[in-house]
Amino acid sequence: MVELLAIYVLWKREIIKLFREKERIIGSVAMPLMFLTFLGFGFSQASLPGVKAGISYIVFLVPGMIGMNMLFGSMFSGISVLWDKEFGFLKEIMVAPVSRISIALGRIAGGATTGIIQGLLLFGLSFFFGFGFSESFSLSRIIAGIILMLVFMVLIAISFLSVGLSFASNMRDAQGFELIINFVMFPLFFLSGAVSPITNLPPWLQFLAYLNPLTYGVDGLRRSLIGSSMFSLQFDLFICLAAAIALTSLAAFFFDRSSSV
Repeated sequence: MVELLAIYVLWKREIIKLFREKERIIGSVAMPLMFLTFLGFGFSQASLPGVKAGISYIVFLVPGMIGMNMLFGSMFSGISVLWDKEFGFLKEIMVAPVSRISIALGRIAGGATTGIIQGLLLFGLSFFFGFGFSESFSLSRIIAGIILMLVFMVLIAISFLSVGLSFASNMRDAQGFELIINFVMFPLFFLSGAVSPITNLPPWLQFLAYLNPLTYGVDGLRRSLIGSSMFSLQFDLFICLAAAIALTSLAAFFFDRSSSV
């Protein structure tokens, strides 16, 4: 019971921080909206190889931008661990009678919830940029698609929050963390098929893309929202779930053995 309470308290702290720092919400959707504006409208009349006929580039791009939003927000949330180290908050919670794994899970739960809120905001705004469901989609299909979108958003957020937490647990410098995260994050984004089908990449880059968990998250988002994907829904769900479990376990391990000061 105490462990669950610790997870809840840390989750609630992240939610309160999000709504107190409203600039975080604006900042989280600014870059995906910029990509959506300049890429979406810039290539709206282009015929992009690999994009299913009848699907506009903006519609193709929106699931990728949601994946981008989840990736960037999740990985950068690890910097809060370094700030908590610097200001002593982490040391205080480390001496509480709860396991470090519960502390790590509380941070992941809070970060995942804030990421989903930001992702839903981006999804809502995308309708003003030209996104829309296919006319062939029934109401039940749209509702099922939105539920599946939420499932993939949760799995993407958990996976990359865990990656950010793993890096933060092994570092002490916030500036170094930002450099490393940017170095890791942008290749993950561009190799995920978020802005163009990975089938357009050369074979050696396709191989790297298939090793990227975000590839299957973005593909699952596309299947959920526009009914077009490279892989089956079940395969995307399996890979995303396996990645979330593996990366969460890794984050808990690194956080458990990290120094709090």
